[in-house]
Amino acid sequence: MNLSIFRTKAKLGSAAAAAGADKIREALATREEVSIVMASAASQFEVIDALLRETGIEWDRIVLFHLDEYIGLEGEHPASFSRFLRDRFVDKLPCALKGFHAINGCAEPGLECARLGVMIERSDPVVAFIGIGENGHIAFNDPPADFDTKAPYIIVKLDEECRQQQVGEGWFPELTSVPEHAISMSVRQILKAERIICTVPDARKAPAVRSSVEEEVSPEIPATILQQHSDCRLFLDDPSASLLTR
Repeated sequence: MNLSIFRTKAKLGSAAAAAGADKIREALATREEVSIVMASAASQFEVIDALLRETGIEWDRIVLFHLDEYIGLEGEHPASFSRFLRDRFVDKLPCALKGFHAINGCAEPGLECARLGVMIERSDPVVAFIGIGENGHIAFNDPPADFDTKAPYIIVKLDEECRQQQVGEGWFPELTSVPEHAISMSVRQILKAERIICTVPDARKAPAVRSSVEEEVSPEIPATILQQHSDCRLFLDDPSASLLTR
């Protein structure tokens, strides 16, 4: 795991976006089509803004997948992750993507997992832009995460800490309004990305960062699995890195 620490979120976002953009451009030089994965979270605000400023990327040759979506949430709901990506990224690109495989949270979950699985198995992503949750989750793989399933997308039950984080970030007014289940990209599928750009700002993430970097790999701390990826780049700011001891 390659670790970089920055003083401001803006610098963190620019560096993370540049590392992802470099990999995308490298892949476009030899492939007709490139797939990427993007998270929908507060940790990605600066990354997305900086990625939109990157040049030399033919977005009409890129297929976008996103990590997770609440089950039962309409696509136009303010907390919908597909809406997040459309509003903040897809609709701001200079041209249309070749494809955007949004998760339909109102579809039958098992069928939707199967549909998305067929799509993503056609081409493993070149880059996955992700974060780490306050409980150590990646995507919505809360602890104890399933490290074994080979299914690209799975149905998960969200734990209370994960749901409370969504309230704390302002996506929902109270805990009871946060859905209890979601469709999530699986851990093994995330690890298939050639490069993982993991962006984790803010002091509230410091305990999760310390555990993810310094503890042994364990489903109880899902993000520890990133230690096993050959090209995972972790971008922190001073507050999120404040508890690291090595």
